[in-house]
Parts: sequence; structure tokens; C-alpha cells
Amino acid sequence: MSFNTSSRQLPNTDEKPPEEGPGPEPSPEPLPEATAETSTSGAGAAAPDEPLSGGDGTPAEAASGDSENPAEAASGDSENPAESTATATATATEAEAPAEATTAEAEAPAAPASADTEAPAAASDDAEAPAAVTEDPAEAAPAPTPAPAPTRGRRRWHGWRERYPLAARVLAWTTTALAAALVLFALLMPSRIDTFRPAEFFRIPVEAIFGAAVLIVLPRKPRIAVAALAGLCLGALTVLNFLDIGFNEYLGRGFNVVLDWTLFSDAQAYLQDTMGKKGALGIVVLVVVLVIAVLVLMTLSVVRLGNLVARNTDLATRTTLVMAIVWVTCAALGVQFTGVPIAAEHTTLVVQDRAVRVRNTLRDEAAFAKVAKKDAFANTPPDQLLTGLRGKDMMITFIESYGRSAIEDAVMAPGVDATLTSENEKLTKAGFAAKSGWLTSATYGGSSWLGHSTFMSGLWISNQQRYRTVTAGDHLTLPGAFKKTGAWDTVGVMPGVQKAWPEQSFYGIDKLYDSHKLGYKGPKFSWSTMPDQYALTAFERLEHSKKHDKPLMSTIILTSSHQPWAPIPKTVPQDQVGDGSVYDAIEKAGKKPADIITDSTKSKEEYGKSIQYSVTSLIDYLVKYGNKNTVLIFLGDHQPIARVSGNHASRDVPVSIVAKDPKVLDKIADWNWTDGLQPEHNAPVWKMSAFRDRFLTAYGSTPHP
Repeated sequence: MSFNTSSRQLPNTDEKPPEEGPGPEPSPEPLPEATAETSTSGAGAAAPDEPLSGGDGTPAEAASGDSENPAEAASGDSENPAESTATATATATEAEAPAEATTAEAEAPAAPASADTEAPAAASDDAEAPAAVTEDPAEAAPAPTPAPAPTRGRRRWHGWRERYPLAARVLAWTTTALAAALVLFALLMPSRIDTFRPAEFFRIPVEAIFGAAVLIVLPRKPRIAVAALAGLCLGALTVLNFLDIGFNEYLGRGFNVVLDWTLFSDAQAYLQDTMGKKGALGIVVLVVVLVIAVLVLMTLSVVRLGNLVARNTDLATRTTLVMAIVWVTCAALGVQFTGVPIAAEHTTLVVQDRAVRVRNTLRDEAAFAKVAKKDAFANTPPDQLLTGLRGKDMMITFIESYGRSAIEDAVMAPGVDATLTSENEKLTKAGFAAKSGWLTSATYGGSSWLGHSTFMSGLWISNQQRYRTVTAGDHLTLPGAFKKTGAWDTVGVMPGVQKAWPEQSFYGIDKLYDSHKLGYKGPKFSWSTMPDQYALTAFERLEHSKKHDKPLMSTIILTSSHQPWAPIPKTVPQDQVGDGSVYDAIEKAGKKPADIITDSTKSKEEYGKSIQYSVTSLIDYLVKYGNKNTVLIFLGDHQPIARVSGNHASRDVPVSIVAKDPKVLDKIADWNWTDGLQPEHNAPVWKMSAFRDRFLTAYGSTPHP
């Protein structure tokens, strides 16, 4: 039995060390085992003078490579594992004897040796044996450094690839194709939902060509770093593009990366009021997960494509060059596909646009601060303000989302126009008259407070920074002008205000009735805290019906027409309003937001019904509780969202002034507004910020900048 795996045996320690001679010096590195040495042919690796043999004098077939079983060649020619173990133990015991540890043995290459095998004399005193060994370059080279052991997951993956090579290749190519599709989608995606069409994604993005050229020339580590950074930036840009889509859909403008982050808290509150805490939490979690997924997947996709071009440099270089030539040609010739240019630089233009918007926003803050300090009526004496309205009970009422589309859209207009006609007849019978026109709101689809502040202050408040700037100052508002005269008490009825409202002092409102002070005990109607009919009834009970030393100037914001327009309250007999409990059955029988929120036509229908309800509630209140000194100004704060008002809709909202005293309307005769509650299509259109100064001037106010 033998334990050897090398064709070279340990020297016989019983013989004398070989004499010094001209033979080659022993190799400083351990020589490879016989499995590598004997892989050439037959016994070609044996010493020329005598054949190598095992301890019993038989040829060592395992050492010479004649064994057909590689495992046997590696472990010796014994078939008994127990015997091999005993032999190895005996060898170790002999090696520990100090008398047998010679200098020649210490210098010999380390190799396992059998206890019952003698080293041939030729291995110790024949100079040709070492020379024969060193003739093979593979024998003389140092052993390669072993690679680190693969992880368990990597071993499983490699094992799966080896077992299913076709499936592995299909999976790899599919993953690469998806990565390329994801990157191209991000580079070409529009920022408006109405511009999504197949032709947009059959273009050649110049950013992809430039990116591929950069990744081709970079070494491995810089390439991975650049690819990861580019993927992260592209993912962030994709998230911003989705925000642009959402803001254009709801607010009619793109997302402002400087100012609009504060709106997310309002959006979360809206979701919670509309869908409940659990529903809002689920949506928030889903959005966060999607944002993280976009960032991670986009980064991994760009890194994967970068590794692909690095592994196929020649092909990637040729392809990039060809695509660059095609792009330049298409750009120079203006080649288009179904009206869309083939040569695209969409992402570059989007980034430039965002940079311009950021720069303009930062400049606008400083410029608007100067504008807000200027006020044509800031120094007007109290006795020169609103002299044409002294003694009148004033009401300025906003109807949520009451826009031009409600009067002119084919789906909503029939019902709304019929309501305006019938309510105008009620007014006429009660002795009232009305004139109506159009105002262009500073906001669209939401952010109602921007519309309110624009109308009240006479400044164009189109973003949150402007709102913060103006409300932090002392610019004169319409309620503030009435208050300044000392001839009116100012009151606010705002059922949509559900927390502290520091803007009360800016607007000049002495007494505020928010959602907590109106005594409502009924159910919420989605976002709206209470029906408009109840809010007006509570105003009458708490304030208007009481005796006052001065007339009232009331600011009222009605909320029943706030999206999602489900469920919608219904008008009940006035003597049944009570504390609002009567609305429980109406709310339960109404539609749910999920019933209409994804259907544009249903949303339009329900929105139209909500406007009809709000207008009816307001006119019914005016007819019942108004008198000869009552003057009502009511208007919308903005258009409804694009899903209802339509893409590219205007920002116009209706505005009406209603009064019994004909002198009130005579003072605005030169405005050329339409008689009645429904403005004509060609009625004058003003910017909403122009109303304050026109109104103050028409009713006897003298400018004093």
C-alpha cells in the first residue's frame, strides 16, 4: 500500500547525504504534486535510471498517471481508507524521531510519503533526477494563490447556471433588456400625462450615447462609481418627472423643487380625511416603497449596462459610434416619426428647465418681497375707504373648485347652468339682482389658499413662498380694508380650517369660526368637515342673527364642492338642520371616493352636482336671511383638477356680485359684466389680483401709496 501522490519520493534517511556536485540547486518552492506532473504521458515523469516503485517494489501506477480513477491517483493506490489512515499515522510517527531528521530531509520538497515505501537512491545521489523534474516550466513555477471561497449564494447560483445553462442565459438577457428598457424609459418619459404616446419612446436619446462613450473608456472601479451615480441621478429625475405628472394633473403646473415639498403634508392630510388613517398610511407606504425601488432599480440598471459595454468593448464602441452618427444625421435633417423628432435630448432639456425654474424661484423671492411692500391703498385714511358701501352687510364667499369648466364643459354645464338659471330666478323674485364676470386664478386644481390670498390682497400669489411672504407682512386685504374703516365688524366662517390659523390677523378678521367652533355633530363628507348648508345656518345662528352695533363684513369659505366629490350632501329643510346629525343617513347613502376617483366621466358628473349643491345652499341662505343692505360677492377659488376640467383648461373662475340696492350694481356698470349669475363666454376676464383695487376704487376708496 502506498500513500504517495508524487512521482518523486522522499530521500532515504538511512543513507548518507549526497555529495556536493555540479547538479542543479533544489527548487526553493515546493514542487507540484504528481497529479499535475504525470498528466503528460505514461511514465515520462520517472527518473531515467530506474523506475519509480512503491514500497513493495511494484510500479507506482497512481504516481505515474496510469490509474483510471483520478480520486485513486490523488489518494494513493490503496483502496482501503482505514489502511491509508494507519499508514499516514505511521509516517507521522517516524517523522518525529530526532535520529531520522536529517539535513537532506529538511531540504527535500514537502510531499506525503508512505511508511512502507523506501526512497530510491537515485533520488538522493543522482544529479539527473532533479534536472528531469525542472525541465517542465509548470513544475518550476510557484503554485497559484488560491481564490477566495465563493459564498453559499454564489455557489448555488453557479450550480444552478451549470445545471440549467439555457435558462440562465435567457434570464441574463432578459434582465439586461429590462435594464435597458428602464433606462430608455427614464430618458424619454414626458412630464405630462397627455403627452404619453408610443412615438415618444421610439427616439434616440443623446444622453444614452454620451453615457455609453464615458463608460467604455473608464477603468473598472471609476466606471462602477460613475454608473452608480448616474443611475441614482436618473432615478431621482424619474421621481421628479412623476411628480411633474401629478402636479400638472392636479395643480396645472410642474413640481417646484424649491417650494412644493411643504405640500406633501397637506396631501397626506387630504388622503387621511378622504380615505381614513389606514388608507392614507397604506398609500404613503406604497409611495415610499416605489420611490426607493425606482432609485435602486435605476442604479442597478445603469451599472449592469456599464459592465456589459466593458465586457464587449469593441462591439459597444462600434455601436456607440454608429448611433452617434445616426443621431447627428437625424438632428441635422429634422427626421421625425409621427411628428416626434427621432434625435432626442429630452433629459438634457428637462434638467435645464428645472435649473431655470430653481433660479427663477430664488430670484422671485427677492423681487416679490419688494412688490409686496408697495400698496396703492396702504396710507389711505379710514374715512376715504369704501365710502360707497357704508351701512351694508358684506359677504365674500368662496365656493371650492368653482371653475369655468362647471359652466362650459359638455358633461357638467347642463346641470350647473340649469341651477344658475333657477337660482337667479329666486334672486329676482326676492328683489335681488346680480352681475357676473371671470377672474383668472393664481392656482389650479388645489392650493385654495393661494386663490384666497390673491383675491383678498391684490397680489399675484402663485406659490407657497409668495404666500408666506405676503402673510408675514401687513399688505392691505379686502377684509382688512373694511376693518380699517372702523365701520364694520369682521368675521370669518371657515369650516375647512381644522388647526391653528395664524393668517387670521393678516386678513384682518376679528372673530373666526373654524371647524371646531361651528357646533357640528354630523359626519364628514370626505374631506369636507360639514355641508355648506350647515355652515351657513351656523353662521346665521352664531353671528348674523344677533344684534350688532356695526354691520358685518363676513368672509365665508364653503367646502362641499372639494374633491373627491363623494359623498355629496343634500339640502334638507331648514328647520331640520339642527346640529348636523340629520346628515348621517345622507352620508351613508352617498357614493364613496373609490366609486368615482378613477373614472373621469363619473368625477365630472359628481363635481357638477357638488357645485349645484353649493350654489343652491348659498342662494337659499341669501333669499331667506338677506335684506336690503346685504351685498354678496361669491366666486370660485380655482378650477377643478385636469381630470375634470380637461387638459389645457383655463384658470378662469366665475365671480358674481349680488345686491338688492341697485346703487351697488350701478357703481360697477362700466365693468361690462353679464347680468345674472352666469357670465357670458365673452364677458371680461381679469386677473384675480386686479379685483381688489378695482373694487376699492369703484366703491369710493382713494389711493394713497
